[in-house]
Amino acid sequence: MRLRALLETEALGLRLLGGEEELDRTVRGVMTTDLRDPSRYLTGGELVLTGLAWRRGPRDSEPFVRLLAGAGVAALAAGEAELGPIPEDLVAACVRHRLPLFAVDEKVAFATVTEYVVRQVSSGRAGDLAAVVDRHRRLMSSGPAGGGPDAVLGLLGSDLDLRAWVLSSVGRQIGGVDRPLPAQVRAELAGAQQAAARTARPAPHRVAVQGGRVYSLFPVRAADTDVRATVLSDWFLAVEADAGEWSAERLDLLHGVTQLIAVERERRDAARTVRRRLAAEVFELVRGGAPPAEIGARLRAAAPVLVPGAGGAPHWQIVVARVDWAGGDVSSGPVAQALLEEALADPAESGPDAADRIAVAHSDDKAMALVPLPGPPRDPAPGEDTPEDSPGSTGVLHADRLLEVLRGPLSRGLAEDGRLTIGVSAAVHSAEGLRGALEEARHARRVAAARPGRVCVAGHEELASHVLLLPFVPDDVRRAFTARLLDPLRAYDRRHRAELIPTLEAFLECDGSWTRCATRLHLHVNTLRYRIGRIEQLTGRDLSRLEDKLDFFLALRMS
Repeated sequence: MRLRALLETEALGLRLLGGEEELDRTVRGVMTTDLRDPSRYLTGGELVLTGLAWRRGPRDSEPFVRLLAGAGVAALAAGEAELGPIPEDLVAACVRHRLPLFAVDEKVAFATVTEYVVRQVSSGRAGDLAAVVDRHRRLMSSGPAGGGPDAVLGLLGSDLDLRAWVLSSVGRQIGGVDRPLPAQVRAELAGAQQAAARTARPAPHRVAVQGGRVYSLFPVRAADTDVRATVLSDWFLAVEADAGEWSAERLDLLHGVTQLIAVERERRDAARTVRRRLAAEVFELVRGGAPPAEIGARLRAAAPVLVPGAGGAPHWQIVVARVDWAGGDVSSGPVAQALLEEALADPAESGPDAADRIAVAHSDDKAMALVPLPGPPRDPAPGEDTPEDSPGSTGVLHADRLLEVLRGPLSRGLAEDGRLTIGVSAAVHSAEGLRGALEEARHARRVAAARPGRVCVAGHEELASHVLLLPFVPDDVRRAFTARLLDPLRAYDRRHRAELIPTLEAFLECDGSWTRCATRLHLHVNTLRYRIGRIEQLTGRDLSRLEDKLDFFLALRMS
């Protein structure tokens, strides 16, 4: 709508104080503010309503108007209810910056003006959005060449100035024709979407991220199901706008866009059917102890579906995952399968097809992923960084990076009744190694399951350490063992603030070196000897003996 139409609407009671030559400007929205600098919340084309509470003196008008003009607002409307007639310094500043200025009669509420503008703008552009949805429906009917999610996101941007992205449950960007969102923002939005889904809040969900940007989140879900079956693998649409200001018609049409993207998601899932079946066949051969030659032949027959690219078979890693829900009334296998397909997608690629480099099967309550590496596996060289949002480095999948990527967003989806445990194998270079890799991943997942936390990941390297044994010690044995060794020290520390426990930890970490430990704790060696002597006296142990050092080490790890 035009500014001229606002001036001609008698019910609004607006008086033009300056800028008559600019009345053909288009109004794209409305904002009420009394901030001294509202520019960060403006996108251009707004009618700005203000009660002038920001103005403390004549010199305040010039910087305020300059900021509005720089942000590209359509006009300024100032109320007369609080401070009376509009100050001349404000009128002069608007003239200098060619910003139309209206006076809002004290009998007219800002809410009346706001409601009128929103209604006019929304109704005027609802037809545009309907056209976007219809155009995308025609694009999708033409098959994959229609462009997928990016096609409709491009139309939203070009036709409605809406910047939007399709993201996965772990924050991977699936679609978006604008600049990519930072990894931290994507992870924050993914966690917020999952938290909202678990509390059954109606969409869209409004999220303000660091920096003041506001996003509205719309779930992409094909059908109504138990949210626990989909929350860890759902896609969602993130729009950089506050949908709380939208009309019902616009919201309905955006929900229609998510339904179209859901159809695209279903099509991608259907395309993975063959890959999943082939993966299930390979894992069945591996678990059944089939000869390596038979497994290798099956892999070669599955190329290029399970063996991307030309040439020989790549190096492989295997990942095993399990999702547990309280009550056990949700089938874990399919949930873990869909989650791994999103979590292990190539982070260097955007788009739905980035998840197609891996093959995931499920059996009973667990999912198993066959992850091809692009070349001979290697660890990063000294000083070499890993990609910011990658769970692996230089092609190799590492448990700690995978945990870092998944823990933030998925912990909110798991809430208080869910748990995700993952095990990662070492890389193997032939079919002969797949059976051992599967066993490594399964044992590593058991180690992860013995740890506290909603999301736990363990790697193959932990299977050669004492941490493999500790999680499987019965809880009552763990408690009795640690209590016998550490409770006397804890009680002494509480009474005397002697810091015997921290001293013991430092002494063991310094391999029993008096000098290094004293330096680390900023103590005199004699003070350190006194504390170690007190520890030995309270526990009846001798820290010069390897057996007693080992007992203390294990007790601290199990406490």
